[in-house]
Amino acid sequence: MNGKLLTWSVSPAARMRKKMALLVAVLALVAATVGLPGTAAHASAQPHASSLPALTIPVVAPFTGVDAALGPKYAVACLAATQEINRVGGVLGHQMNCKTVDTRGDPADAVPAVGQMYATTKNIAFVIGCTSDEASTVVPVFGSNKTVSFCMTGESEFDAVKFPYFFRLVPPDAADAVAMVAIAKNKGYKKIALAFGNDAGSQTFVAPAEAAIAKAGHMTIVSNQTLDIAATTFQSEAQAIVSAKPQVILMEALGAAGVALLSEVYQLNGKKMIPVIGTSAMIDPTFFSGMVKAVGTQNFIKNFNADNVIATGNTPAYPLFAKLVMAQSGKVNGVGNYSTLLQATGTVHLYDAINIAALAMVMSGSTSGAVFKNDILAITAGAPGAKVVTSYAAGVAALKAHKKIKYLGVGGTYHFDAYHTAFGAFEDARYTASGSSYNAGTLSPALLNSLKAF
Repeated sequence: MNGKLLTWSVSPAARMRKKMALLVAVLALVAATVGLPGTAAHASAQPHASSLPALTIPVVAPFTGVDAALGPKYAVACLAATQEINRVGGVLGHQMNCKTVDTRGDPADAVPAVGQMYATTKNIAFVIGCTSDEASTVVPVFGSNKTVSFCMTGESEFDAVKFPYFFRLVPPDAADAVAMVAIAKNKGYKKIALAFGNDAGSQTFVAPAEAAIAKAGHMTIVSNQTLDIAATTFQSEAQAIVSAKPQVILMEALGAAGVALLSEVYQLNGKKMIPVIGTSAMIDPTFFSGMVKAVGTQNFIKNFNADNVIATGNTPAYPLFAKLVMAQSGKVNGVGNYSTLLQATGTVHLYDAINIAALAMVMSGSTSGAVFKNDILAITAGAPGAKVVTSYAAGVAALKAHKKIKYLGVGGTYHFDAYHTAFGAFEDARYTASGSSYNAGTLSPALLNSLKAF
């Protein structure tokens, strides 16, 4: 088995409901056996809702390997969303569980891991996760099994090919790269260094960034480094960057690689940090703590920006989301400061995705992806006069009252295009001294369109 599988149980409240259901079942059996007054041993009855099998949401993502920081963020989203769903009765009488499927961030390892998932997991509701590292190999497998998937991939192959069961919650990497260049342009940088990992997910940013820089005018790439993200030192790459004297480094190198490179650049540059613009994946507690240790808190936060799809705490859905995320503290290995997840793209959007899919099941009256997938589009688009809902509980209540609904999540509204990609405006994200992030400025659509070369 190439994938590491870990399964979390349902919440304490759900376990208590199961215990109560078991107690009721035992008492009923005893009553029927001894003929207690008021019982009818031969009477037929519908099964109690809690006797329905639980539904499982596999979190398919890297939990080991160089991109191991991604999986835990997604797992927290699953635990947070299902805790609330189970609290209000589950989906059509089914409780929901989360199960991690470790792809190791490798497209070859991901396929047998997903195969093992299907072989050992009953009642799969839908899948979340699947990053740019492995999406190209696993999304077709999900589709062939008629499994709805919500992925965090920006790979260009999904830009114009429709996979009916696939939904993308982040922009194409091409748009992400343009946003990085837009931040650099806003800051007046002209001499640019590129430093991206050699993994598939990071390399997809390079060509779009090069194209946007060329289109921007008055910008020059003075160094372009491909980083072996399995390496522990980057002396030659760091020296090449320092010697080129860039005003800013555009980069994505996850895990320890990013910290190692920038630490060496810092030392070789006379202990002066060259400003860095990263991707949203670098809004990460491990990266933050490593950089703070290497260059100091204030030095780091003053010199680091990242592009990010806007996900603020200003939506009505945010307070419940924040409460549920913080309630998972200590439950997932690989997450340090849980407050950093409150603005993390993966945690925010996958939490929303789970609520949307669960509501689509209720709306369609079915747990089959072939049936409920079209209701995902109905709930996110919203029909005229639809009631806006910001939680699963509110959505279920409205559906029971025979009302149409439109979901407004922590990440705002989701407008899926013809290829099932949904993304909104970008922000220039910055770190605070505590490691959380904030919107330092929205990137205007006019600026982004002026740099777009796709």
